[in-house]
Amino acid sequence: MTIKEMQAQVHGLAQAKGWYDGITGTNDWIMSRLMLKVSELAEACEEIRKPGFDPRRVYHSGNGKPEGFGVELADCVIRILDTCEFLGIDLEQMIKEKHEYNKTRPYKHGKTA
Repeated sequence: MTIKEMQAQVHGLAQAKGWYDGITGTNDWIMSRLMLKVSELAEACEEIRKPGFDPRRVYHSGNGKPEGFGVELADCVIRILDTCEFLGIDLEQMIKEKHEYNKTRPYKHGKTA
């Protein structure tokens, strides 16, 4: 599955679950969506603080929901895919373009420290 295909699937599920009812995609909405990604990364940070932290560990809550550091990173990526699809951004192409540019950058972007 390509990233573009995953974008469509993730967004389709979000729509089916009602997360886009009445949404118009204003700048305020986009900013609120960005903050949801930040909250997923904060949840990943909270996982690090737990005793016996293992970044590869997945555990399940009482209702079977997967939990753990990697799961929180996955939540962030899922939210990014969803938002990109809604806004018509081809994330796969953006990643390729940025990666090609990064190849041209100097070691540590020219910084010594």
